[in-house]
Amino acid sequence: MGLLDKLKKIMTKKEEVINQNETTKHEEKKEIETYEKGLEKTREEFVSKLSVLGHKYTRVNESYFEELEDLLIMADIGVNTVFKFMDRLRKRVKEEQITDVDYLQEVIVDELFIIYVSGESLSDKINEQKEGPTVFLMVGVNGVGKTTTIAKLAYKYQKDHKKIMMIAADTFRAGAVAQLESWAQKTNSLFYGAENKDPSSVIFDGLKKAIEEKVDYVFIDTAGRLQNKVNLMKELEKMNKVIASMIPNAPHETLLVIDATTGQNGIMQATAFKEITNITGIVLTKLDGTAKGGIVLAIKEEVGIPVKFIGLGEKMEDLKVFDIENYIYGLFKDMVK
Repeated sequence: MGLLDKLKKIMTKKEEVINQNETTKHEEKKEIETYEKGLEKTREEFVSKLSVLGHKYTRVNESYFEELEDLLIMADIGVNTVFKFMDRLRKRVKEEQITDVDYLQEVIVDELFIIYVSGESLSDKINEQKEGPTVFLMVGVNGVGKTTTIAKLAYKYQKDHKKIMMIAADTFRAGAVAQLESWAQKTNSLFYGAENKDPSSVIFDGLKKAIEEKVDYVFIDTAGRLQNKVNLMKELEKMNKVIASMIPNAPHETLLVIDATTGQNGIMQATAFKEITNITGIVLTKLDGTAKGGIVLAIKEEVGIPVKFIGLGEKMEDLKVFDIENYIYGLFKDMVK
């Protein structure tokens, strides 16, 4: 069974599930539609060029491979990932004696899917605590949307009737504490923060309050200075020690927020942050604003960190739990007849 057939089967199965319950039906349908709409730019850019390539060549040859390689690099899948992918594709074409371009397009989709799901098993599940607060440490450079991501996550978990608290540990950037406090008010979340104070002491006091208030989820905003990695490493080490001293095994999630529109620069940020602290997952914002949605595959392959959430729009509900099936379907749905 080709991957496009598998995708059809996936969507049929999802439709069968959603037909059992009207509420689930509405939510699942909305989820799929958000992926479709959010990946529109990448789909139009990448899949349309892939189709043009299919019309240009009647047989698979080296010129086809060269143009495909350029196309994949332009989709920001990452040079190293593309080279590995092309080696795998050439091998498969040779072994299966593939000459038909239309069939090869299905193989391409299949292999892109395999890039994400094969190899090291990366959990995209949140390490949720049954007792006490689940602590999220949010990291990333300034301007990637960390604060709004915290607000969107708060909105998401409040829909599940969870009690949320935000802690402003980005204490020296002008307006950072006030910005997070404003989001806390808008999302009916508890808040703790203080300007020009040691971030770790703010975290200590904030977590004390979170425990007293029996909060379910705590989101800690941090400074986004990557210019001096040594200082940032020391600051994050101190934060981690304070958090662990208050709540065993916390932080339970350290999420790195990356702006998808920055492309390969985002990969460099992921590599740099991975060197200085234990990143458990990626939040990829503004994926709807770029034609380079292949960055999802590049992050998994080149950095080895799972994408846990993706931003597919500006609305609060547009931050989605990452779903590889919906992602691949959102990219290639125009090829599914």
